[in-house]
Amino acid sequence: MNYKETIDYLFDIAPLFQQKGSKAYKEGLYNTEALDKHFGHPHQSYRTIHVGGTNGKGSTAHTLAAILQAEGYKVGLYTSPHLLDFRERIRVNGEMISEQRVIDFVAEERVFFEPLAPSFFELTTALALLYFAEEKVDFAIIEVGLGGRLDCTNIITPLLSVITNISFDHTQFLGTTLADIAYEKAGIIKPKVPVVIGEKLPDTIPVFKKKAQETESAIFFAEDEKWVMGSAKKNNGAYYYETRNIPQLQTALIGRCQEKNANTILSAIAHLPFPVSEQAIRQGFSQVEKLTGLQGRWQVVETNPLTICDTGHNVGGWHFLSGQLQEFIAEHRQLHVVFGMVNDKDISTILTLLPKEARYYFTQANVERAKPANEIAQEAYSIGLKGDVFATVRDAFTAAKDQADIKDIIYIGGSTFIVADFLAQKQLIDDATARSSV
Repeated sequence: MNYKETIDYLFDIAPLFQQKGSKAYKEGLYNTEALDKHFGHPHQSYRTIHVGGTNGKGSTAHTLAAILQAEGYKVGLYTSPHLLDFRERIRVNGEMISEQRVIDFVAEERVFFEPLAPSFFELTTALALLYFAEEKVDFAIIEVGLGGRLDCTNIITPLLSVITNISFDHTQFLGTTLADIAYEKAGIIKPKVPVVIGEKLPDTIPVFKKKAQETESAIFFAEDEKWVMGSAKKNNGAYYYETRNIPQLQTALIGRCQEKNANTILSAIAHLPFPVSEQAIRQGFSQVEKLTGLQGRWQVVETNPLTICDTGHNVGGWHFLSGQLQEFIAEHRQLHVVFGMVNDKDISTILTLLPKEARYYFTQANVERAKPANEIAQEAYSIGLKGDVFATVRDAFTAAKDQADIKDIIYIGGSTFIVADFLAQKQLIDDATARSSV
């Protein structure tokens, strides 16, 4: 099989939550432990940091990886979901795993794993942990897939656990209260391994403290430590944080939510059992996209008109995004929003957070979980949002661009998969343009 055939095979034999939702979810660690034993427990050959939480764990994981890379370490990074290419999930010093290694893994190991019938994420996690051992990384930053306690990344024993925050998401699996969700997330706290909690909530503090006490783990609440004291924008357009120990820490990630993430990251760095230089922290924050390949976090993709995409997709994320979009309206700039969601999110609440002054282009991503665009539109119309329905993200964006003045703003989001479809289409256009100019 070639690479495309291999990926198609994986999508076919191992259900992908990204596409299928709950039908792809497998509870428990039996398959993960069987795969781990088969490969000789590869994660025991390098040090790890485990990053969980509802929102911000991707940005946090990427930035931690970038900082350690800048310090001179060889760093593995395992995240999900991917936007354009499966290989985005597994990187070493920012470089994606090779197509040939993915092909070889399936060809060599399918006789073993097919009888197990693992989920896509179980199989991908096994490949990532094995690949990092083969590459002899110094560290691997491992992002939790879903929850924590029963997530298949939870076989590792890290140097440090990080839980960014708790919000309502995946309630069908994790519970319907913040305390229930915190209990599942707290499952990554390991015996005598310190844990950093990014955000404090009255409902979740007792859960985390109880788990830390049970495991004899030192627990640190980043909000109490107050590493980040504020943020600002320089005249040259650069964003920076004022922090307790590093003045004017420039950052490449400029979404409103990133200030909380930065506070969590600096807390995590402070509680590692080894020093990290100011130079590495500065480089990691300012070059995270270049060093790790991170995409889709308040990402500016065009400037005329200003076009931004963001993968924020739940209520917690939209509390930040809605305020950031409202700032454009306050500047008297017309906002065009290409919007779609998947069917297992709290669509009704998120729609109430969207700016009513914007013009909407309702659409759906090319995944089975996508909520039909016309259903989102009908609910949106009932609360006063205005716009039209489009069959594809490409059609919606084309219409938005046709309608937008050069001083307007186009925003693409609502779902990771809306952003993925948009970036895939943009890449095709960019590639075609590049070929025609040769």
